[in-house]
Amino acid sequence: MVRTMMKRRMGAAFWAAGWALLVSAQAVMAAGSTSALPPPDPTAKNLTPYMIQLRAFDACLVTQSRLMNTTREAVHSPCSCYAKGTVNAMTKDELQAFRETGYFNDSARAKGFDFIDRCKLQRP
Repeated sequence: MVRTMMKRRMGAAFWAAGWALLVSAQAVMAAGSTSALPPPDPTAKNLTPYMIQLRAFDACLVTQSRLMNTTREAVHSPCSCYAKGTVNAMTKDELQAFRETGYFNDSARAKGFDFIDRCKLQRP
């Protein structure tokens, strides 16, 4: 009985973590308008630009592999291009806005779309 309850709790925890990753991936991948953005992510508060780049890269892998119906390995290089280019192009204000919310603001999102195109990825 205890073992079954633990399995259920673990399953719920993994489901919740997967859902959070999916929401984060969609927000970071410059998807949608500001009216459909998720609530602020408190874990983004102290992220360095490199850590923001890693989040963008991970989100890209998840989103693009799904959009292109391929493996994450197949989109590794284009996603690296996207994440590095987008974060390196962000201003200090855009980086701070990301830290406050956990997703790209409108001006950073425009840069993200530019790098999605440059890096030959599909727009979400």
